[in-house]
Amino acid sequence: MFIRNERSLKEFINLYPVVSTLVIIHIVLWLVMEFFQSGIGWIVYVFGVGNNLSVAMGEYWRLVTPIFLHRELTHVLFNSFALVIFGPALELMLGKFKFILAYLAAGVIANIATFLIEPLQYTHLGASGAIYGLFGMYIFMVAFRKHLIDQGSSQMIKTIFIIGVLMSFVGTRINIVAHLAGFAGGFAIAPLFLKNIRPFSPWHAYQRSYPDDDREIQFNPNRWNKKRIIPESIRKNWLWIIIGILAVIGFFSRFSN
Repeated sequence: MFIRNERSLKEFINLYPVVSTLVIIHIVLWLVMEFFQSGIGWIVYVFGVGNNLSVAMGEYWRLVTPIFLHRELTHVLFNSFALVIFGPALELMLGKFKFILAYLAAGVIANIATFLIEPLQYTHLGASGAIYGLFGMYIFMVAFRKHLIDQGSSQMIKTIFIIGVLMSFVGTRINIVAHLAGFAGGFAIAPLFLKNIRPFSPWHAYQRSYPDDDREIQFNPNRWNKKRIIPESIRKNWLWIIIGILAVIGFFSRFSN
């Protein structure tokens, strides 16, 4: 479920359009805020950042907009990388509409909890609450819908979730309330969204995006005679590889300060 086998970036986008769109929005908005700080970037930040005082004054859109905004490069890359790893299986299982609805619901729950618990002067931004909501849905599967998740994925999600929770308390400038509330929100809404769905199947995903593709496996006797400086898998997935490397570097840099 969490190992990406797509042959190229184009194939990933075709198979998981909602996850891809969310990642693009993350990166584009970060670029706007980073490189146009005195213009439109300033406007995006001022009117989009989560601010408890502003919410108390009736600016309720701030319960949604912070989900798409991030502070620095490592922040946006780490959250986007997490979404790329853990979002596709749920997008396939739930369908596009239910997936985005569940994702935003968990993020809004996290932001409401932040508003209720943190002081009025508190500001925040980031997709972590929504992403922890995905963890919450997976943990619900592990506990109550075991037929939807294989044993290996079950062990992986439990391990990563435990590490994520521990790091939430160790790192600096982390909205712990959003992490915990996002997880609780995802867990709470899981029974509604996971009703009558099928287990994850990468073959079903491929068939859905390429219904007319009936290609058979072909053997190329000269495939081992080709000398390639860069392997095909790396050339087709260079963007995800770069995002992954930067996200890992960013992960350790965030918690080493």
